Formats: sequence, structure tokens, C-alpha cells
Amino acid sequence: GTFRPLKAETLAGHDMHAEAYEVSTQAAADIAAARARGGRVVAVGTTACRTLETLADERGQVVPGAGRTRLFIYPPWRFRGVDALLTNFHLPRSTLIFLVAALAGVEFTRRAYLEAIDRRYRFFSYGDAMLVL
Repeated sequence: GTFRPLKAETLAGHDMHAEAYEVSTQAAADIAAARARGGRVVAVGTTACRTLETLADERGQVVPGAGRTRLFIYPPWRFRGVDALLTNFHLPRSTLIFLVAALAGVEFTRRAYLEAIDRRYRFFSYGDAMLVL
């Protein structure tokens, strides 16, 4: 799953697990309305992020839909459906830390995690959270 450490020799070689998703017509319309007002789309959690990126077209329009995504987001991913992310501090070499690095930048993520370790932040599912803008 998303918490499983990477074992493939390359990121592209990782076999990403599938996660179920559903975005209603109303939710897609709300996202479009927020964007039209100049607002940001903030994914709360990595599953929401993967879902919105799966359903976003090239213009960033999120379409309604349901299914399963195997999307593995890592640098240099170009985000289309998500502008920011609220998530936990994830374990090293997990797929989720690569998702964070794709949004925040590799070097910024490295520095943030070093500071989190220095300040004794708690990692993983019930640990401290971060807002990536």
C-alpha cells in the first residue's frame, strides 16, 4: 500500500496499489466554483490528493467519477487538480513522502523533515501534520 516502503530500483518501477475513490457531480462543481473565485484546492490527505489528480484534466478541471486509482505521484509531477495538501509527516522511502516532495519540492521537503526530526515531531498516521502550500 501507500505505507509500504519502496523496493523497486526506480520510482517508475514501483507497483502502486489501487485505492477506491468517488467524486460526486456536486463536489466537482464546488471545486470548479472555488477555482473560478480564485480559491485554492486543498486536498486533505494523500488519498484525496491522488483522487483529484486522477480526475483532473490538463486545465485542472476535476470531473466527477468513481473508480480505483493506481496513480503514483513523485517528482517532477505537475499538479493539475490540487494546489495544497494537508497531510501527516510520512515515513522515509514511502510513496507518500515522494508525493509531498512532488508538491513541495525535493530540497524543501528534505529540509522540512530534518527540522521535524530535530524538533521531535511525530511521524506516521497519528503523528503531527503539515500544510504544504
